[in-house]
Amino acid sequence: MITVLAITFAAATVAPLFFRKLRRNAFYLLAAVPAGAFVWLVMQYGAIYPSGEATGGSLLEVLPWIPDLKLEFAFRMDALAWVMSLLILGVGTLVLVYCARYFKDKDPGLGGFGAQLLAFAGAMFGLVTSDDLIMLFIFWELTTILSYLLIGYARTRLAARRSALQALMVTTAGGLAMLVGLIILGQAAGTYRISAILDQAGTLMSGPMQGAVTAAVVLVLVGAITKSALVPFHFWLPGAMAAPTPVSAYLHAAAMVKAGIYIVARLAPGFAASEFWLPLVMGLGLATMIIGGYRALRQTDIKLILAYGTVSQLGFLTMVVGLGQPDAALAGLALLLAHGLFKATLFLVVGIIDHQSGTRDIRKLSGVFRSSRALGVVAAIAAASMAGVPPLAGFVAKESVFETFVHYATAHKAPAWAAWIVVGLVVGSILTFAYSARFMWGAFATKPGVEPTPFKAIKPAFLAAPAVLSFLTIAYGLWPLPVDAWIQPYAALFAGREGAPDAGHLALWHGFTPALGLTAITFGVGAAMFYGRNVVSRVQGLVPDWIDGDRAYQHTIGALDDIAVWVTGRTQRGSLYFYLTVILTVAFAVPLAAMLSANKPLPDGIYLLDPNSPLQIIVGVGIVVGALAAVRANKRFLAVLMVSVTGYGIALIFALQGAPDLALTQMLVETIVLVAFVLAMRSLPAELRDRTGGRLRVIRVIVGAAFGITMIFVAIHAMGARVATPISLDFPRLAYEGGGGLNVVNVTLVDIRAWDTFGEISVLAVAATGVASLIFVRSRGDRIRTAAEVPEGSVGRRPDTGHDSRDGASLAVARKFSDVARDAWLVAGRTLAPERRSIIFEVVTRLIFHSMIVFSLYLLLAGHNLPGGGFAGGLTAGLALTIRYLAGGRFELSEAATVSAGTLLGTGLATAAASGFVPLFLGGQVFQSAIIEFWLPVFGDIKFVTSTIFDIGVYIVVVGLALDVLRSLGAEIDEHFEGKGAHISEDSETVTAGKDNA
Repeated sequence: MITVLAITFAAATVAPLFFRKLRRNAFYLLAAVPAGAFVWLVMQYGAIYPSGEATGGSLLEVLPWIPDLKLEFAFRMDALAWVMSLLILGVGTLVLVYCARYFKDKDPGLGGFGAQLLAFAGAMFGLVTSDDLIMLFIFWELTTILSYLLIGYARTRLAARRSALQALMVTTAGGLAMLVGLIILGQAAGTYRISAILDQAGTLMSGPMQGAVTAAVVLVLVGAITKSALVPFHFWLPGAMAAPTPVSAYLHAAAMVKAGIYIVARLAPGFAASEFWLPLVMGLGLATMIIGGYRALRQTDIKLILAYGTVSQLGFLTMVVGLGQPDAALAGLALLLAHGLFKATLFLVVGIIDHQSGTRDIRKLSGVFRSSRALGVVAAIAAASMAGVPPLAGFVAKESVFETFVHYATAHKAPAWAAWIVVGLVVGSILTFAYSARFMWGAFATKPGVEPTPFKAIKPAFLAAPAVLSFLTIAYGLWPLPVDAWIQPYAALFAGREGAPDAGHLALWHGFTPALGLTAITFGVGAAMFYGRNVVSRVQGLVPDWIDGDRAYQHTIGALDDIAVWVTGRTQRGSLYFYLTVILTVAFAVPLAAMLSANKPLPDGIYLLDPNSPLQIIVGVGIVVGALAAVRANKRFLAVLMVSVTGYGIALIFALQGAPDLALTQMLVETIVLVAFVLAMRSLPAELRDRTGGRLRVIRVIVGAAFGITMIFVAIHAMGARVATPISLDFPRLAYEGGGGLNVVNVTLVDIRAWDTFGEISVLAVAATGVASLIFVRSRGDRIRTAAEVPEGSVGRRPDTGHDSRDGASLAVARKFSDVARDAWLVAGRTLAPERRSIIFEVVTRLIFHSMIVFSLYLLLAGHNLPGGGFAGGLTAGLALTIRYLAGGRFELSEAATVSAGTLLGTGLATAAASGFVPLFLGGQVFQSAIIEFWLPVFGDIKFVTSTIFDIGVYIVVVGLALDVLRSLGAEIDEHFEGKGAHISEDSETVTAGKDNA
């Protein structure tokens, strides 16, 4: 299972590369991945269904993840997961094959679309095989994100973006509720393994945690309800029909919306007897079935008819799989498979009709059956199965459902509402028959007074996928015994319950039974509704328009927007002084109140100065002077410089206290931050004119002093509050024995606390992206042109001539005064005007640039045992790039770094992540380090620790961050100023020329 997931996601990662060469035919290559997984799944049949085992067997694969938190990569394949995987992988393969003929080679974004669709298949497979609650939630949210991307494929269309966002918000809200429920359930059970939780479900529901478990089950059901589009969250599914038809066929018929059904089916054996289970499952399921069927009869778009029909069928499925009886479990999974077959077929048929005719409107479609009888036959088989017509899969499954609920309603201890459930099921089935007939009539019938629809011939490869699904629908109906055998082990999990009947068996013919009578009523009334569709339409027209779930959602979102605007208008005033006052006031008031309420004395052993380091007095005075000078400065540059004085002073304090790693890192960070500030300040006035005075100045002084003093005492109390032995005392031993290094700080960062560091470099990447998005007008991936790439004749040209006038203007003066005839290592001679050059700085840069790069690599590699590490090394390399930029300008930066910052950030994160996940495939844990000792000629004995690879990722991320800052705050602002200078020069030349002409 883990191998299947790894191959699927790896193929999805490289899928865009296939589309560059193969175009739409790359979908055939992608289809081979779920097809291969499907073959593997079939080969596991003997292990899942061993002879003599009533509840079947299972396959289990477990990799430890975070043992202390009881988290692990646990995957389990049992009968339920096997049946769901058949649907996911089988239909997924056919949909990918269908995509190869549905899309055109010129359609944009096919590479990303194919990758996302394949990744979605992998996420669904991971979801149904997960045996860990947290892993299940991760795959659950992956399906949410991927569905958002797939629904919004046509990103230039407002309807697609709106529908994608709506689906994302609704399903994410349900997913967050579900996460809370899963955590409560895992904590109450003492394990996050789903199989173990189900084994002790009876104890959980009757023990001291009964209330918490009941609440957890309700929260999990909320997630299932939103995912499977049950009332009142049903509106997102019809809106998602803005997605391409293959997405609708897979996500909204056979995969994503089945995720909620799967959760209900998975938990039903253990928690169906929970207090609120049946009211939620039966009440919302029945309401959804009837509302969805009713709305389907109002639609004129054949895709929306299927969409609302899917909503109706999802309510139907939820009721059956959630009943918690053996016969209901059998009928529920039988209906789930039948629904996946006929609904995927119908969506694919709709895609063909839309593709070949250009419309889905039943008021415009006419005579399509005459144009393509094969397509009509395929659609008729699927629609008849949806309506429950024999001898098809839908009939077999629906008969089993009717039998189940008739038995439940007539049982000795049946609840009073059971009979009403049967009535509701019949009503919903009547509506299903009616909208099935409406679909066939609307899509294929020849309508009086409507011109025949032009319809292009269908190629066999385009019709293959829905034809295969229709054939399976017939085969399932005529020979349901294999399906019965697949489901029986799952139904056996419900055996032994009080009053529960046997599961029975699936069959095409059960004789003359009450269920058959209900089917006859369904056919008769459903046919009458179809033939009286004009009357039904007039009755539906009497219902007020405001009864609409989508409209309620829009009003809710609008109200939230209004509240957000109101709150923002009163809190986000655009005043930095106001923001800092609020932040700092809260930051000192809350801890101060806590300390005063605790009323604890200060710890013993406090001293103001370290008697062993009198130099601290001088450094401390320097820090205070720098801080006061920064407050009093009237120039921005001076203020920033004085702030840096305090930073360098703190670095000295670290050094004096015996922390060379902290001192080195602080010094490097302070330097590069100073450069970033100076670069950014070029866009701001030199003087600090906007200075508050009077009463506001007093308030600022009070708040600042109070915050500083409070933080001092917070630190003192925190250091004195420790009662246990500090774990940091074991860090030297852990660093050497477990991490293989003598530098405790670096080993802690890349090994002991690797998860924290990975989170920090992720934040660095996000911050760099934020800076770039604020500064760059173009994509961050765009490369700055080198000096050689700027055309010689571009001087003075305007942007509409094909060349950038800003680049031409910046080079005009440089070329005019330059005497450099060949390409030099520093191109400043050709890119900077003489007044902006510093020969001494250029010479110094030539001398130290390569040395700094080598030194940065030394810090990276030596950091495991000596001061340094990836962070310090990356900062040093960033400073080297900074010096080169300052010496030669933005073109020199391009010469120095030919790789984009985004590529470096992504490569660094990928390297760090790979160092964490590779140990899993070698039998270890995430971010587990290995110590490898070997001998090399010349170098001698080498001790290599694999956490160094993680440190290399950190190094690359930091270099990418520095490059992003230089490009954003340096090169882009340079280009902006040059553009302004070019326009000023052009205007001046125009004025001069005007005077000469006069």
